Amino acid sequence: MKSINPDDFKVIGKIELAKIPTNLFNGASDDAKEEKLDKVQAKLSELQDVMYAHNRYGVLICLQGMDTSGKDSLIREVFKEFNPRGVEVHSFKTPNSTELEHDYLWRHYLALPEKGKFAVFNRTHYENVLVTRVHPEYILNENLPGIEKVEDVTPQFWEDRLDQINNFEKHITQNGTIVLKFYFHMSKEEQRKRLLRRLEEVEHHWKFSPGDLKEREHWDEYMQYYEEAINKTATKNAPWYIIPADDKEMARYVVAKIIWEEMQKYTDIKEPKLDEKVKANFEMYKEMLKKE
Repeated sequence: MKSINPDDFKVIGKIELAKIPTNLFNGASDDAKEEKLDKVQAKLSELQDVMYAHNRYGVLICLQGMDTSGKDSLIREVFKEFNPRGVEVHSFKTPNSTELEHDYLWRHYLALPEKGKFAVFNRTHYENVLVTRVHPEYILNENLPGIEKVEDVTPQFWEDRLDQINNFEKHITQNGTIVLKFYFHMSKEEQRKRLLRRLEEVEHHWKFSPGDLKEREHWDEYMQYYEEAINKTATKNAPWYIIPADDKEMARYVVAKIIWEEMQKYTDIKEPKLDEKVKANFEMYKEMLKKE
């Protein structure tokens, strides 16, 4: 299995999703993929422990992709070695009544990682320029000034919202949040197979929703809006990575390896040094405990 270079997946210039493969890795065995992932899992777990002690950065992992693209299983596998206190997962569904009383980014601010911790957004603030763009009628629920009907949601509205997202990410990165964004690039045919599996295998019935088929009808629109969103929000401080997602096992390893490699750039993340006066009295402290 060839080594993973994050730059091979990083969005640096303008991309066209139709020209990017959804499966780059043929021939690697499942055992080989699992072995590679296990090694990176352990490294990431150790890194998070050091981050917790360092207490200067939080890490935000953003996962976006069509239904069945493998986000849930990736979270389960990639982060399973983490100390539970070190990672929080947030799945953003349809905004509730309280959330709709605030601007659309409010609930995402509340879920940002504390210093020393990882947060995983399973579906993210980008839903606000993807799902709502495919279904602009949802915007009416936000009760925005000047938006009385769907026709009021103009192309400029979406340009402004993409700018707002860039500003949001710029703000949080300047204040100590490391942002890594992953788009799970899956083929429409692979999604068809995975949806069919949910219908054919009893243990997967619970995952199926007729809504998945309804959204599938908008596949081309989603691809158009994903492409535009990625091109307009891929920045140096909040980069996008396009992950071939037809092979779930390989996608997990690629994401884990990219996180590990990118975190190595933060050479200041180290365990804090113990106060020399405290260290000098270690023997005394040990004797005190032994005498109890």
